[in-house]
Amino acid sequence: MTPRIASALMPLIRGLDPERAHRLALRALACGLAGRDDAPDDPVLATEVCGLRFRNPLGLAAGFDKDAVAVAPLARLGFGLVEAGTVTPRPQAGNPKPRMFRLTEDRAVINRMGMNNAGLDAYVARLRALRGLPAVVGANVGINKDGADPERDYPALVAAVAPFAGYIVINVSSPNTPGLRDLQGEARLGAILDAVAAAVPVRPPLFVKVAPDLTEDALAAIIEAAAARSVQGLIVSNTTIARPDSLRSPHRAEAGGLSGVPLFAPSTELLRAAFRLARGRLVLIGCGGVASGRDAYAKIRAGASLVQLYAAFAYEGPALVRRIKDELAACLKADGFARVADAVGTET
Repeated sequence: MTPRIASALMPLIRGLDPERAHRLALRALACGLAGRDDAPDDPVLATEVCGLRFRNPLGLAAGFDKDAVAVAPLARLGFGLVEAGTVTPRPQAGNPKPRMFRLTEDRAVINRMGMNNAGLDAYVARLRALRGLPAVVGANVGINKDGADPERDYPALVAAVAPFAGYIVINVSSPNTPGLRDLQGEARLGAILDAVAAAVPVRPPLFVKVAPDLTEDALAAIIEAAAARSVQGLIVSNTTIARPDSLRSPHRAEAGGLSGVPLFAPSTELLRAAFRLARGRLVLIGCGGVASGRDAYAKIRAGASLVQLYAAFAYEGPALVRRIKDELAACLKADGFARVADAVGTET
Protein backbone atom coordinates (compact mmCIF):
# COMPACT_ATOMS: atom_id res chain seq x y z
CA MET A 1 0.00 0.00 0.00
CA THR A 2 1.18 3.54 -0.74
CA PRO A 3 0.65 6.64 1.42
CA ARG A 4 -1.79 7.92 -1.21
CA ILE A 5 -3.92 4.78 -1.00
CA ALA A 6 -3.76 4.80 2.80
CA SER A 7 -5.02 8.39 2.80
CA ALA A 8 -7.85 7.45 0.44
CA LEU A 9 -9.07 4.99 3.09
CA MET A 10 -9.18 7.63 5.84
CA PRO A 11 -12.95 8.30 5.46
CA LEU A 12 -13.58 4.69 6.49
CA ILE A 13 -11.49 5.08 9.63
CA ARG A 14 -13.18 8.37 10.49
CA GLY A 15 -16.45 6.48 10.77
CA LEU A 16 -15.14 4.83 13.94
CA ASP A 17 -14.92 6.20 17.47
CA PRO A 18 -11.91 8.56 17.45
CA GLU A 19 -9.86 6.70 20.02
CA ARG A 20 -10.55 3.33 18.43
CA ALA A 21 -9.62 4.77 15.02
CA HIS A 22 -6.38 6.07 16.50
CA ARG A 23 -5.48 2.63 17.89
CA LEU A 24 -6.23 0.97 14.54
CA ALA A 25 -4.14 3.54 12.70
CA LEU A 26 -1.16 2.85 14.97
CA ARG A 27 -1.52 -0.90 14.44
CA ALA A 28 -1.72 -0.43 10.69
CA LEU A 29 1.36 1.76 10.76
CA ALA A 30 3.26 -0.70 12.93
CA CYS A 31 2.44 -3.43 10.39
CA GLY A 32 3.67 -1.30 7.50
CA LEU A 33 0.23 -0.93 5.96
CA ALA A 34 0.55 2.81 5.34
CA GLY A 35 3.40 2.32 2.88
CA ARG A 36 6.48 4.50 2.64
CA ASP A 37 7.76 7.46 0.69
CA ASP A 38 11.31 6.96 -0.53
CA ALA A 39 11.28 9.86 -2.99
CA PRO A 40 13.99 12.42 -2.23
CA ASP A 41 13.00 15.75 -0.72
CA ASP A 42 13.72 19.01 -2.47
CA PRO A 43 17.22 20.12 -1.32
CA VAL A 44 15.78 23.48 -0.20
CA LEU A 45 14.09 21.65 2.69
CA ALA A 46 17.28 20.22 4.24
CA THR A 47 18.23 21.97 7.46
CA GLU A 48 20.50 21.72 10.49
CA VAL A 49 19.20 22.58 13.95
CA CYS A 50 21.06 22.14 17.26
CA GLY A 51 23.75 20.18 15.45
CA LEU A 52 21.18 17.70 14.09
CA ARG A 53 20.62 17.26 10.37
CA PHE A 54 17.03 17.05 9.16
CA ARG A 55 16.12 16.04 5.61
CA ASN A 56 13.18 18.41 5.97
CA PRO A 57 11.72 20.55 8.80
CA LEU A 58 8.35 18.78 9.01
CA GLY A 59 7.69 16.67 12.10
CA LEU A 60 5.00 14.62 13.77
CA ALA A 61 4.13 16.03 17.18
CA ALA A 62 4.00 14.06 20.42
CA GLY A 63 0.69 12.50 21.31
CA PHE A 64 0.18 10.50 18.14
CA ASP A 65 2.56 7.68 19.12
CA LYS A 66 2.77 7.84 22.90
CA ASP A 67 4.42 4.43 23.32
CA ALA A 68 6.86 4.58 20.36
CA VAL A 69 5.19 1.58 18.70
CA ALA A 70 5.26 3.02 15.15
CA VAL A 71 8.25 5.38 15.06
CA ALA A 72 10.02 3.59 12.20
CA PRO A 73 6.98 3.38 9.88
CA LEU A 74 6.16 7.02 10.62
CA ALA A 75 9.72 8.07 9.81
CA ARG A 76 9.47 6.25 6.47
CA LEU A 77 6.43 8.31 5.48
CA GLY A 78 8.76 11.25 4.91
CA PHE A 79 8.81 13.20 8.16
CA GLY A 80 12.04 14.97 9.06
CA LEU A 81 11.41 14.34 12.76
CA VAL A 82 9.10 12.06 14.71
CA GLU A 83 8.43 12.81 18.38
CA ALA A 84 7.21 9.89 20.52
CA GLY A 85 5.44 10.28 23.87
CA THR A 86 4.49 11.75 26.21
CA VAL A 87 5.92 8.94 28.34
CA THR A 88 5.69 8.89 32.15
CA PRO A 89 7.83 6.97 34.64
CA ARG A 90 5.06 4.48 35.42
CA PRO A 91 2.28 3.19 33.18
CA GLN A 92 -1.01 5.01 33.54
CA ALA A 93 -4.46 4.46 32.07
CA GLY A 94 -5.31 8.12 31.60
CA ASN A 95 -8.69 9.74 32.04
CA PRO A 96 -12.10 8.03 31.77
CA LYS A 97 -13.60 7.51 28.31
CA PRO A 98 -14.85 9.10 26.15
CA ARG A 99 -11.82 11.36 26.03
CA MET A 100 -11.22 12.17 22.35
CA PHE A 101 -13.60 14.07 20.09
CA ARG A 102 -13.50 15.00 16.42
CA LEU A 103 -14.68 18.50 15.57
CA THR A 104 -15.03 17.67 11.90
CA GLU A 105 -16.70 20.92 10.94
CA ASP A 106 -13.73 22.79 12.43
CA ARG A 107 -10.95 20.41 11.31
CA ALA A 108 -10.05 20.10 14.96
CA VAL A 109 -9.76 17.61 17.82
CA ILE A 110 -10.43 17.88 21.54
CA ASN A 111 -8.69 15.37 23.76
CA ARG A 112 -8.49 14.80 27.47
CA MET A 113 -6.52 11.57 27.25
CA GLY A 114 -4.51 12.24 30.40
CA MET A 115 -1.15 11.03 29.05
CA ASN A 116 -2.19 7.38 28.90
CA ASN A 117 0.89 5.27 28.16
CA ALA A 118 2.61 2.00 28.96
CA GLY A 119 5.42 3.56 30.98
CA LEU A 120 9.10 4.28 30.61
CA ASP A 121 10.53 0.75 30.50
CA ALA A 122 8.52 -0.36 27.46
CA TYR A 123 9.09 2.97 25.74
CA VAL A 124 12.88 2.88 26.17
CA ALA A 125 13.01 -0.73 24.96
CA ARG A 126 11.33 0.31 21.71
CA LEU A 127 13.62 3.32 21.23
CA ARG A 128 16.64 1.12 21.87
CA ALA A 129 15.61 -1.21 19.04
CA LEU A 130 15.42 1.56 16.40
CA ARG A 131 18.14 1.59 13.78
CA GLY A 132 18.99 3.64 10.72
CA LEU A 133 15.88 5.79 10.50
CA PRO A 134 15.60 8.58 7.91
CA ALA A 135 14.13 10.95 10.52
CA VAL A 136 15.39 12.40 13.81
CA VAL A 137 13.57 10.85 16.79
CA GLY A 138 12.44 13.02 19.68
CA ALA A 139 11.44 11.77 23.13
CA ASN A 140 8.70 13.68 24.97
CA VAL A 141 8.62 13.11 28.73
CA GLY A 142 6.14 13.95 31.48
CA ILE A 143 5.14 13.03 35.02
CA ASN A 144 2.49 10.70 36.35
CA LYS A 145 -0.81 12.06 37.59
CA ASP A 146 -0.30 10.44 41.01
CA GLY A 147 2.81 10.17 43.16
CA ALA A 148 4.88 12.54 41.04
CA ASP A 149 7.95 14.44 42.17
CA PRO A 150 8.93 16.66 39.20
CA GLU A 151 12.45 17.41 40.42
CA ARG A 152 13.03 13.65 40.78
CA ASP A 153 11.05 12.35 37.83
CA TYR A 154 12.11 14.62 34.98
CA PRO A 155 15.85 14.00 35.51
CA ALA A 156 15.23 10.24 35.67
CA LEU A 157 13.19 10.37 32.46
CA VAL A 158 15.80 12.44 30.64
CA ALA A 159 18.59 10.10 31.76
CA ALA A 160 16.67 7.05 30.55
CA VAL A 161 15.86 8.34 27.06
CA ALA A 162 19.04 10.33 26.43
CA PRO A 163 21.04 7.50 24.81
CA PHE A 164 18.28 6.78 22.29
CA ALA A 165 16.83 10.16 21.29
CA GLY A 166 18.02 12.88 18.95
CA TYR A 167 16.36 15.47 21.18
CA ILE A 168 14.28 15.47 24.37
CA VAL A 169 11.17 17.47 25.23
CA ILE A 170 10.00 18.29 28.75
CA ASN A 171 6.21 18.46 28.71
CA VAL A 172 4.93 20.90 31.33
CA SER A 173 1.95 22.09 29.31
CA SER A 174 -0.61 19.33 28.81
CA PRO A 175 -3.97 20.63 30.08
CA ASN A 176 -5.15 17.12 31.00
CA THR A 177 -2.91 16.36 33.99
CA PRO A 178 -3.90 18.35 37.10
CA GLY A 179 -1.21 20.79 38.17
CA LEU A 180 1.11 20.13 35.23
CA ARG A 181 0.81 23.60 33.71
CA ASP A 182 1.73 25.09 37.08
CA LEU A 183 5.24 23.79 36.41
CA GLN A 184 5.64 26.45 33.70
CA GLY A 185 6.17 29.09 36.40
CA GLU A 186 9.68 30.51 36.38
CA ALA A 187 10.73 29.24 39.81
CA ARG A 188 9.33 25.74 39.42
CA LEU A 189 10.53 25.29 35.85
CA GLY A 190 13.94 26.57 36.86
CA ALA A 191 14.15 24.01 39.66
CA ILE A 192 13.24 21.19 37.27
CA LEU A 193 15.79 22.30 34.70
CA ASP A 194 18.47 22.67 37.37
CA ALA A 195 17.73 19.13 38.55
CA VAL A 196 17.97 17.81 35.00
CA ALA A 197 21.27 19.61 34.39
CA ALA A 198 22.76 18.22 37.61
CA ALA A 199 21.65 14.66 36.92
CA VAL A 200 22.29 14.55 33.15
CA PRO A 201 24.99 17.08 32.26
CA VAL A 202 25.66 15.43 28.90
CA ARG A 203 22.49 14.91 26.91
CA PRO A 204 20.87 15.53 23.52
CA PRO A 205 19.32 18.95 22.83
CA LEU A 206 16.62 19.75 25.38
CA PHE A 207 13.33 21.53 24.61
CA VAL A 208 10.44 22.67 26.79
CA LYS A 209 6.92 22.41 25.39
CA VAL A 210 4.72 25.33 26.41
CA ALA A 211 1.00 26.07 26.40
CA PRO A 212 -0.59 28.45 23.88
CA ASP A 213 -2.60 30.13 26.64
CA LEU A 214 0.34 31.94 28.24
CA THR A 215 0.47 35.68 28.73
CA GLU A 216 3.48 37.40 27.20
CA ASP A 217 4.90 38.02 30.68
CA ALA A 218 4.62 34.32 31.53
CA LEU A 219 6.22 33.40 28.21
CA ALA A 220 9.07 35.82 28.85
CA ALA A 221 9.71 34.24 32.26
CA ILE A 222 9.85 30.75 30.71
CA ILE A 223 12.27 31.94 28.06
CA GLU A 224 14.57 33.50 30.65
CA ALA A 225 14.48 30.35 32.80
CA ALA A 226 15.27 28.17 29.81
CA ALA A 227 17.96 30.38 28.29
CA ALA A 228 19.76 30.67 31.63
CA ARG A 229 20.06 26.90 31.91
CA SER A 230 21.38 25.85 28.52
CA VAL A 231 18.04 24.59 27.25
CA GLN A 232 18.21 24.54 23.48
CA GLY A 233 14.66 25.60 22.69
CA LEU A 234 10.89 25.64 23.07
CA ILE A 235 8.05 23.89 21.30
CA VAL A 236 5.29 26.43 20.76
CA SER A 237 2.75 25.08 21.48
CA ASN A 238 0.67 22.37 23.13
CA THR A 239 -3.13 22.21 22.88
CA THR A 240 -5.34 25.05 24.12
CA ILE A 241 -8.07 25.21 26.73
CA ALA A 242 -9.58 28.20 24.92
CA ARG A 243 -12.72 27.76 22.82
CA PRO A 244 -12.93 30.24 19.92
CA ASP A 245 -16.39 31.55 19.11
CA SER A 246 -15.90 30.28 15.55
CA LEU A 247 -16.22 26.61 16.59
CA ARG A 248 -19.28 24.95 15.03
CA SER A 249 -19.03 21.33 16.14
CA PRO A 250 -21.49 19.96 18.70
CA HIS A 251 -18.43 18.73 20.63
CA ARG A 252 -17.00 22.24 21.02
CA ALA A 253 -17.84 22.42 24.74
CA GLU A 254 -16.07 19.20 25.69
CA ALA A 255 -13.30 19.59 28.25
CA GLY A 256 -9.73 19.01 27.17
CA GLY A 257 -7.10 20.40 24.86
CA LEU A 258 -8.15 21.74 21.47
CA SER A 259 -5.87 21.14 18.49
CA GLY A 260 -6.18 21.55 14.74
CA VAL A 261 -7.03 24.50 12.51
CA PRO A 262 -8.48 26.75 15.28
CA LEU A 263 -5.14 26.58 17.10
CA PHE A 264 -3.12 27.90 14.17
CA ALA A 265 -3.57 31.64 14.72
CA PRO A 266 -3.03 31.81 18.51
CA SER A 267 -0.10 29.39 18.50
CA THR A 268 1.58 31.27 15.65
CA GLU A 269 1.11 34.58 17.44
CA LEU A 270 2.73 33.10 20.56
CA LEU A 271 5.53 31.71 18.39
CA ARG A 272 6.15 35.17 16.97
CA ALA A 273 6.33 36.59 20.48
CA ALA A 274 8.69 33.84 21.60
CA PHE A 275 11.04 34.54 18.70
CA ARG A 276 11.12 38.23 19.59
CA LEU A 277 11.68 37.58 23.30
CA ALA A 278 14.29 34.85 22.82
CA ARG A 279 16.54 37.09 20.71
CA GLY A 280 18.31 34.16 19.12
CA ARG A 281 19.05 32.37 22.38
CA LEU A 282 16.58 29.52 21.82
CA VAL A 283 15.56 27.40 18.85
CA LEU A 284 11.80 27.28 18.31
CA ILE A 285 9.66 24.45 16.98
CA GLY A 286 6.27 25.62 15.70
CA CYS A 287 3.30 23.39 16.44
CA GLY A 288 -0.43 24.02 16.24
CA GLY A 289 -2.89 23.93 13.36
CA VAL A 290 -0.47 23.15 10.53
CA ALA A 291 -2.45 21.64 7.65
CA SER A 292 -0.63 22.84 4.52
CA GLY A 293 2.74 23.87 3.20
CA ARG A 294 1.69 27.50 3.47
CA ASP A 295 0.88 26.95 7.16
CA ALA A 296 4.31 25.43 7.72
CA TYR A 297 5.90 28.35 5.88
CA ALA A 298 4.01 30.83 8.08
CA LYS A 299 5.37 29.11 11.19
CA ILE A 300 8.90 29.33 9.82
CA ARG A 301 8.51 33.00 8.91
CA ALA A 302 7.18 33.58 12.45
CA GLY A 303 10.35 32.11 13.98
CA ALA A 304 10.20 28.31 13.83
CA SER A 305 13.26 26.38 12.70
CA LEU A 306 11.18 23.17 12.64
CA VAL A 307 7.44 22.58 12.35
CA GLN A 308 5.18 19.86 13.74
CA LEU A 309 1.65 18.68 13.02
CA TYR A 310 -0.79 16.19 14.48
CA ALA A 311 -4.51 16.84 13.89
CA ALA A 312 -4.21 17.35 10.14
CA PHE A 313 -2.27 14.08 9.84
CA ALA A 314 -5.02 12.30 11.77
CA TYR A 315 -7.63 13.72 9.40
CA GLU A 316 -5.85 13.38 6.06
CA GLY A 317 -3.40 10.52 6.48
CA PRO A 318 0.08 9.76 5.14
CA ALA A 319 -0.22 11.49 1.75
CA LEU A 320 -0.36 14.83 3.57
CA VAL A 321 3.34 14.63 4.42
CA ARG A 322 4.53 14.77 0.81
CA ARG A 323 1.95 17.42 -0.09
CA ILE A 324 3.08 19.76 2.70
CA LYS A 325 6.73 19.31 1.83
CA ASP A 326 6.16 20.08 -1.85
CA GLU A 327 4.07 23.15 -1.00
CA LEU A 328 6.64 24.37 1.52
CA ALA A 329 9.49 24.00 -0.99
CA ALA A 330 7.49 26.01 -3.52
CA CYS A 331 6.83 28.77 -0.95
CA LEU A 332 10.51 29.04 -0.06
CA LYS A 333 11.62 29.22 -3.68
CA ALA A 334 8.93 31.71 -4.64
CA ASP A 335 10.30 34.15 -2.06
CA GLY A 336 13.90 33.55 -3.04
CA PHE A 337 15.03 31.52 -0.03
CA ALA A 338 17.73 28.94 -0.75
CA ARG A 339 17.22 27.10 2.52
CA VAL A 340 14.81 26.88 5.43
CA ALA A 341 17.14 28.65 7.85
CA ASP A 342 17.15 31.79 5.69
CA ALA A 343 13.39 32.18 6.14
CA VAL A 344 13.25 31.72 9.92
CA GLY A 345 11.82 34.73 11.69
CA THR A 346 11.62 36.95 8.60
CA GLU A 347 8.07 38.13 9.39
CA THR A 348 8.45 39.02 13.08
